[in-house]
Amino acid sequence: MKTIALTLGDTAGIGPEIVKKALRSRDLPWGFHYEILLADRAPRVRAGHPSLVSARFAMESLEAGVAGCLRGGYAALVTSPVNKASLHAAGFRFPGQTEWLAHATGARRYAMMLIGGNLRVTLVTRHVPIREISRLLTRKEIGGQIDLTWEGLKRFGICKPRIMVAGLNPHSGANAEAGREEKQIIQPAVAAARRRHGNGICGPVSPDHAFWAANQKQADAVVCMYHDQGLIPLKMLAFDRGVNLTLGLPIIRTSPDHGTAYDIAGRGKACPQSLIEAIKTAARLARHA
Repeated sequence: MKTIALTLGDTAGIGPEIVKKALRSRDLPWGFHYEILLADRAPRVRAGHPSLVSARFAMESLEAGVAGCLRGGYAALVTSPVNKASLHAAGFRFPGQTEWLAHATGARRYAMMLIGGNLRVTLVTRHVPIREISRLLTRKEIGGQIDLTWEGLKRFGICKPRIMVAGLNPHSGANAEAGREEKQIIQPAVAAARRRHGNGICGPVSPDHAFWAANQKQADAVVCMYHDQGLIPLKMLAFDRGVNLTLGLPIIRTSPDHGTAYDIAGRGKACPQSLIEAIKTAARLARHA
């Protein structure tokens, strides 16, 4: 029986509560063993109050999960929420768990795919200020994210992926709103991707249409230029069911699409649904790995 490993994340947050609730849920996939990493070493902390102790435990859990996946002991890793500020204070030198996971597994290319409802969204740029986005967009980076999205969709059993690539400017640069990004960067990246993967890739598409089409199941994924472009529609449709899947790793890793929620930690109010969906996604991919 395959084992899916789960971390508790920052134990001062809602991680321990949602893991406990998820493992009691009847919605969890059958046919897997679930292991909570380092459960016997979880530190006693004050709920809602992050500390260096809880941050270091989160880091150790991540390391144990990746090591177990790489040696074949775990079929997938599902990580609970962490606090980036606490991690950085504890010596974590990466922007987030995703970047660390890529480093730890030797992945040269990686991407965040957010899944919720009928939407799958991949982000070309992630946690960066709006003013920096245009500078960071390149044909190579957009093309790489399209490739990872295409490969990820194939792992879901989609034989001929349909990917819409969103534009950056209003109406994707049409008419008076025309910007250089669509003509000089996004269009050439899409054209090159079509040569690699076929006509299922189109863009740049106005984001309002792209998300409507994806929600109507006319597209399998949307590649977005920046964080909020993709997260706003996804969370509007699936606020408590969003899943973060890391593409490009040699292991399967998912996580719930929310934070530590210190404000409700320890009160028994946390909803485990996003974590349950993350476990379901990991199980689906593990069955076909």
